[in-house]
Parts: sequence; structure tokens; C-alpha cells
Amino acid sequence: MARATTKTEKKSDAVLDLKGVWKIYTMGDVEVPALSGLDLVVKRGEFLSIMGPSGSGKSTAMNMIGCLDVPTRGKIYLEGHDISSMSESDLAQIRGRKIGFIFQQFNLINTLTALENVTLPMIFQNMPRQERITKAKKLLELVDLGDRMHHKPTELSGGQQQRVAIARALCNDPEVILADEPTGNLDSKTGGTVMDFLRKLHEKEGKTIIMVTHDEHVAKNADRIEFLRDGKIIKTIKK
Repeated sequence: MARATTKTEKKSDAVLDLKGVWKIYTMGDVEVPALSGLDLVVKRGEFLSIMGPSGSGKSTAMNMIGCLDVPTRGKIYLEGHDISSMSESDLAQIRGRKIGFIFQQFNLINTLTALENVTLPMIFQNMPRQERITKAKKLLELVDLGDRMHHKPTELSGGQQQRVAIARALCNDPEVILADEPTGNLDSKTGGTVMDFLRKLHEKEGKTIIMVTHDEHVAKNADRIEFLRDGKIIKTIKK
């Protein structure tokens, strides 16, 4: 008889577990499946890349993983907790505590300095002001922007803006970092610098990183590459 997996063991092994996840959008009388029974396990401390052509379901999968949406059917477990039927307010709390986002468009607020952009998510976690500032300064120094923290995004290069976004993603010490085409708007040299930081976070800080990319060269930074087509995994490549 197989031994039952304890809750502690589950948490120590998989940080994310998608089981038979479907996402179906209704357009008039037509149902369009963006995900078709997606099964995906992400282990704690893993660096995973997700690749696939346009319309393969990459963005929808990221929305599910990032607690930005709930599935039509199927289950999603984050650190052993079922998040597939949670309310939007509960999902927002989990996003703030457990997940850090890095976007292709950076999504920085142009009227705020780099320091203020990094402190912003900590406000919603009720962190005291001085603690927010101290932590944001340390994070900006971590991404080599200690001398640019009082500059606004329009005064920074694309690579510097993306590094501000990385610092912001780390501000609440998330378990999982989701990177959506993090080098998509950068030249190859600057993109390489950004990937160096992501690898450092993975190798030195032990962060779990899930990255969506169309760039095979960028994807090869990961421990594992999952290829999506028609809303499900069709191929897996491991180092």
C-alpha cells in the first residue's frame, strides 16, 4: 500500500501544482478553450521556462499561476492550498504575499521614483514606512541601481527600468517570481544583464522562477522548458 503524502511533504516538494486545468472563454455562442486540461508541477526553487506559439495558452497559463484568474474547471494548488475557487480579494492577498511579477512593459509608474515604485507593493501589505524605504534601498542596491533610486522611469534606460521591476517583484519576499517576456523590449546585451540577475536570484537566493518567453536562447537559462500548444504541454526539455 502506497504511503500517503503528508501536507508538509507536499509543501516541500511542489510550490505550484496545476491539475487538469481548463479555461474556456465564451464568445457569443462559441466556446474557445485557452487551456485544455493543463497539468503542470513546479518544484520549490526551480527555474522553469514556458514556450509556445501565439495562441498556445502561455498568457492564460501565467494568469492561472499568478492568481490573476481562476480556471473554468480543474484545480490549482499553491503551497498545498487550493486557490482555484478563491474570491478576487483572497487572490489579491495571495498575489501580494506569494508572487512577484516582472512584465515585458515594466509597468512602472512614471510619476514615481525608482525607490517609490519599489516601496509601493509593500504599502498594501501594511509594512511600516521606514521599513519599506530601508528594504527598497537594499533591493535597488542588489540590482546595481543604488545610485539611481531617486530617478524616475523616464530618466532610466530600458534595462535599468527592468531592474527596478525586478527589485519591485522581490519587495514582499515572494516564493514565486513570474517573468512575462522579461527581455522582450530589450536589446540582446541588456537582456543578457537582466537574465544574469534572474539566474542570480535562482542560484543564490533560491527563488522559484517561472518565465514565459518566445526566445529559445533566453529559455535555455531555465532548468526545464515546457512547450505549450492548444492549451496543453506537448514537450518537456530538462537540463
